[in-house]
Amino acid sequence: MRLNNLIKKNLLNFLFVFFIFLLDQTSKYLILNYFNHSLDQTLYVNSFLSLNLVWNDGIAFGFLQFTDQLFYNSITFLIFVILFFLVWLSFKSKGLEKISYLMILGGGFGNIFDRLYHGSVVDFIDVNYKNFHWFIFNVADIFITLGIIILIGLEFFKKND
Repeated sequence: MRLNNLIKKNLLNFLFVFFIFLLDQTSKYLILNYFNHSLDQTLYVNSFLSLNLVWNDGIAFGFLQFTDQLFYNSITFLIFVILFFLVWLSFKSKGLEKISYLMILGGGFGNIFDRLYHGSVVDFIDVNYKNFHWFIFNVADIFITLGIIILIGLEFFKKND
């Protein structure tokens, strides 16, 4: 009975995380399908945005790219541990803080799925301005980054009160 109440109480949270995961995986499916059937390796959207498929074997924004399988598996396991810790934090939090954790979880599960299914994370959003290119990222990274920015902002305003 207690598990049933827990599920009912957190169904909306689960659906929010699942929506982010689904949005991320749908965008990756579409981009993989496009590049699988296209001779072009870059799709120019406008002067500052293009879609460019990159397989990310590292962590956030391609940092720590490595070929050693043991190190890759260790990082993947560490990400799993962090995600389960974030699940725990999301149960203990409320309001905007909870939403931030859920955003990070939705994106985190999207990227961990890629690591397990594809062997690396699918990145494809390439933002640039006058030949300066930001790191290539994906929809999951957007939600992870927004969640972290909100958490930092909440912490900043807590300190000022």
